[in-house]
Amino acid sequence: MSSFEDLSIVVVNYGSSDLLRVNLAPLSRAVDGVRVVVVDNFSTSAERDVMTELAKEEGWDLLTPASNHGFGGGMNRGVARAAELGARFHLLVNPDAVVDERALGALHAAVRDDPETMAAPRILRPDGSLWFGGSDLYLDDGRIRSSRRRTDPQARLRPWLSGACLVVSDDLWRRAGGFDEDYFLYWEDVDVSQRVIDAGGRLAVLDDVTVVHAEGGTQKGGGHVESGEAKSATYYFHNIRNRLLYATKHLSDADLRAWQAVSRKVAWEILLQGGRRQFLTSPQTLVVGWRAHRAGLRLVDAELARRGL
Repeated sequence: MSSFEDLSIVVVNYGSSDLLRVNLAPLSRAVDGVRVVVVDNFSTSAERDVMTELAKEEGWDLLTPASNHGFGGGMNRGVARAAELGARFHLLVNPDAVVDERALGALHAAVRDDPETMAAPRILRPDGSLWFGGSDLYLDDGRIRSSRRRTDPQARLRPWLSGACLVVSDDLWRRAGGFDEDYFLYWEDVDVSQRVIDAGGRLAVLDDVTVVHAEGGTQKGGGHVESGEAKSATYYFHNIRNRLLYATKHLSDADLRAWQAVSRKVAWEILLQGGRRQFLTSPQTLVVGWRAHRAGLRLVDAELARRGL
């Protein structure tokens, strides 16, 4: 058995205890010394009871907030708890990610050897196709594309790592400030990637380390969506709104204006990730998109006013 006394595994649960039983429990049993912290963002009383029993069975440290703090808020609380328990490095992972002992060891070694790097593995779908291998945010319009599709060496872009599976030192995490809880869901990983760089850290995708993104996971999509597959209202709202939230926090005046100008077009592109058929079967999707777009524009208007523009 490998030894991971200075490493934590931090997971945010929201109605996904079945996934944790299948994906996390075998890993935590296979490794020696790792601290597992699960934050159970409240979904239902029944799920809380199941999660409490599962954590007891597996020896996990369970945090039970009375409400749902979102992905970033839950992770922040979990990492803080893991640090209290003595962890110097943290693996942040989704319930629907399958990490084996080899991958865990490689991720641990990467940040132990270079604590100034936040790293992510290549993430595969169960069929072996690539789900995440690095992503870029394009500053001219706020669109996201795979890093493997870079064609213009002059393009202004910012790389970022998926929050589905990240490993980071406690020191770098603290300096970056953890996840910004204003996002609640989606884009908090784009945001923290930028703040890691601002804090003097580096980002790395470990191409020789793979993790599987399990089917039937908690949320489908993020920056890695499958065209034609309808998404949830939660996905659409937070992706559309939070793109503009990011803009208010990180962009120059000119870039903020540019993102504002194409916001309707990009919002439509995000909705189209679920295909056009969804508008017939679930016309409310269009209402969600419009509300998210308006919410994002209100954030931009407030920021422009704050800047005196």
